[in-house]
Amino acid sequence: MAREAEFFASGPGRTRERPYGWGWLLTLAHELAAWSDPDADAWAAAVRPLADVLSGNLVGWLPAQTYPVRGGLHPNSAFGLLRCYEGAPAELRDAIDDAVRRWYLDDTDYPAHYEPSGSDFLSPALAEAELVARVLPAEAFGAWFAAFLPRAASSSPSQLFAPVTVSDPSDGQLAHLAGLNLSRAWSMLAVASALPDGAPAAAALTASAAVHAEAGLPFVVGGDYMVEHWLAAYAVGYLTA
Repeated sequence: MAREAEFFASGPGRTRERPYGWGWLLTLAHELAAWSDPDADAWAAAVRPLADVLSGNLVGWLPAQTYPVRGGLHPNSAFGLLRCYEGAPAELRDAIDDAVRRWYLDDTDYPAHYEPSGSDFLSPALAEAELVARVLPAEAFGAWFAAFLPRAASSSPSQLFAPVTVSDPSDGQLAHLAGLNLSRAWSMLAVASALPDGAPAAAALTASAAVHAEAGLPFVVGGDYMVEHWLAAYAVGYLTA
């Protein structure tokens, strides 16, 4: 951990694995800090110097990131920052909040009918919506979401609300789509819970999450390494949402 912290504080480390890997490490740090267990305490202490380096790197990087990365793979800005948000120190939380307001609050009528791309494991639309929900209070988020995906209450666009087909889970890129089904389900539950009580889109999102999970969970175990070695993390995200 000390060597990792040293590397990520250096020149090449300041861009490596940003923001996806950084976000998962900060998720780990948060989970360890919240776990009351002697072994967890020891690991939390070991991980903290690296978490502090990555938090500082994010605070330095975000003001210079003029535009978000909106694709459905590792560089996606919203998903990486979601993994950083829980347990973030105040300075990092403020930097993320500022980035969200600069990048996303003017987005309307998002073209989610163009999703997915062929190797996506994230929904750019849903990751963005989930991150905005962390920043805005419920009523403000409800108004933003109604303009962002204005036909969500009618489960539209269908390309977003219907699970995707995984044609070959042994192919490292096509296997990503199993993750897309689970990450969509995970985000849909989070977004639905963040909407104001009675929001018509919440029921559509919750129903679609269940269908996506049914399509994605069978790939978590008993299949090919190309899909199994990472998919459990997305399953846990969905099952604990």
